[in-house]
Amino acid sequence: MTPKTTRKTPTQMPTAKIFVNGRWIQARSRATQEIREPATLKFLGMAVDADATDVDSAVLAAKKAQKTWAKVPGVEKASLLHEISRRIRVMEHELFSLLCRESGKPLWEAKDCIEWVTSCFDYYAEIGRSNRGRSLPPVAAHQVNFTIKEPYGVVAAIAPFNFPLLLMAWKVAPALAAGNTLVCKPPHQDPLSNLMMAKAFEVLPPGVVNMVTGGSATGKALVNHPDVDMIAFTGSTETGRRIAESAGRDLKKVNLELGGIDPFIVCEDAPLDIAAPGVAWARMLNAGQVCTSAKRIYVVDAVADRFIEKVTRFVRTLKLGDPTDASVDVGPLISAEALVKLESQVLRLTREQGTRVLTGGKRAHPDGLKGHFYEPTVLTGVRHGAVATTEEIFGPIITIIRVNNVDEAISLADDSRYGLGACIYTKSLEYAMRAMENIKAGTFWVNDPLTDNDAGPFGGMRASGIGRELGEEGLDAYREPNHVHIDYVMERKGYWFPYS
Repeated sequence: MTPKTTRKTPTQMPTAKIFVNGRWIQARSRATQEIREPATLKFLGMAVDADATDVDSAVLAAKKAQKTWAKVPGVEKASLLHEISRRIRVMEHELFSLLCRESGKPLWEAKDCIEWVTSCFDYYAEIGRSNRGRSLPPVAAHQVNFTIKEPYGVVAAIAPFNFPLLLMAWKVAPALAAGNTLVCKPPHQDPLSNLMMAKAFEVLPPGVVNMVTGGSATGKALVNHPDVDMIAFTGSTETGRRIAESAGRDLKKVNLELGGIDPFIVCEDAPLDIAAPGVAWARMLNAGQVCTSAKRIYVVDAVADRFIEKVTRFVRTLKLGDPTDASVDVGPLISAEALVKLESQVLRLTREQGTRVLTGGKRAHPDGLKGHFYEPTVLTGVRHGAVATTEEIFGPIITIIRVNNVDEAISLADDSRYGLGACIYTKSLEYAMRAMENIKAGTFWVNDPLTDNDAGPFGGMRASGIGRELGEEGLDAYREPNHVHIDYVMERKGYWFPYS
């Protein structure tokens, strides 16, 4: 069935409030921000730029609720997480419609995001109630040893604009299952869908999940708050470094999923009728605004001409336009600033010797829309070491680098300060295993790009981050082990003082 969305009037959009201590309240800050559709620039609603006072009230509510929440039995936490998932499903149409409009994400992608969000809450409901520690073999008679994994306390959860709901869920669900409480800050570019999703958190005890909106000043107040024990952040490497520096001064825990310039290798044995659309999807999903999108395409020379011809022809068939139209494949960039930055990067690329624009390469106004559109673009003749291999490009830009053979592709793919993800298309198990063993990447996809699994850890190596989300590792990111040692026979030990 084709998903449908309808445009609401501004008065029907979420109001400029924040969610603190189980209630929707008027923020003390009077600063607000207009949220507009990136495709049409039409007004969607207002969001508060919360100040330090608002952040303080949210953190204090979370701190007050945390000790009680930590002691809630696992089976009760699981029931509440399942209920959050159920409530989100009830709001599914409203949520994906709003997400589509405020983020510019095509309708099908927005709908898919809601399904992943609910799946995440259901997953952590189940593993959270049956996983709290382990029993250890003792070192002597009449001893018992075990670990209890305990929550950190108050978690600041900060999500990015490209997957505002999904990447918030990846933080909230495991943090709750582990016994933490949260103060969430949605992205300032598209916060309204997170405010709508927060209605599902009303089922929780007051203060367990709080949500404040705002830009960098709000985020800084949250990160630096003395009662925040952990910071979970997804965003740029530069911002992640600043957060890590700030957290390090107070020895706060961090879980950081940062940028990536992910490689994609197309081997000479790859079926090109699959590889061409697969690479296009892996790069142009969400208009190329994906941390794990395939930003460096290494194609073995034996098939490069045919691959380039096929992928260029395929990209020309993609429909650019209003993301609320179910026939649209690629929507707008998130903002005017993002569009200007992308134009600058492409200009620098095209000035590189040998780089050619095969299709696209400029702004667009499909159907007369005034939004932040850039044509799906294919660049060939790109050299390793150019902008495309050293800077993260957030946009629908395929950059193709020819290589002599798979060994050269693997060597160049690993030549990066990042290590978030990597992909390969090949029928050869040897090629796949050699690439997997020699390319630093938190996730390595073979013949199935960008597919996530709630049970599999997600995160980056090198400058792409610290820690993991999803899987049991994602649960452990929000808790620390307490080793308990019991000797049930109280006796004087022979190795105590005196030694002689």
